[in-house]
Amino acid sequence: MDVSHELRVLRYVVDSPLSSKVAKFNQVVTEHKNNQLENPFSEGNGSDRRSRSPNPKFLSPDEYGKPKKGSLTEYRGMKANIQVYQEMIELCEVIHNSGRPVEDEPELREISFGELFQIYVHINDKVVGLLLRARKHELLTFEGECLFQKFHDHVPIYLLRPIKQIREIMTSKQTEIRRSLSPNPSETRSSP
Repeated sequence: MDVSHELRVLRYVVDSPLSSKVAKFNQVVTEHKNNQLENPFSEGNGSDRRSRSPNPKFLSPDEYGKPKKGSLTEYRGMKANIQVYQEMIELCEVIHNSGRPVEDEPELREISFGELFQIYVHINDKVVGLLLRARKHELLTFEGECLFQKFHDHVPIYLLRPIKQIREIMTSKQTEIRRSLSPNPSETRSSP
């Protein structure tokens, strides 16, 4: 037998595109198995000690309930926050444009929940959730924990800041998130 011919055939098989794809597939499988060992929701037969999820170890309480840094889940959450900030700006603009000036401070506006609900429900069906989120960010205020249609129609909602200042605050928060998403933190992305 010709040994050099055998070596060439063997070298072709080892260096072939198929073998590199198989090696890549095996690498992905190994990474997936390792990730599943850490996943508390993955199924394991329980007989193998390695099939059980380890107890999570957190460096600080701030890490609890948060996605891993750099993960796709973290990226999606940041993009969702940018969208929610934009929706809060739009909500405050609707209040500013459709509301009445507050007696002591004419640049601030107020509107009843019933009026706002009728106007805003055609724009977005998450009006109550956005109101709660905007109140958390100290953009507006209203009495009570939560507002219900018909029952709280008379409750006034007050903007706490002028609309220009609200836009600046929320835009800066969006820009901060965009910078953290950017590969170069000094640059901002044009769109999320």
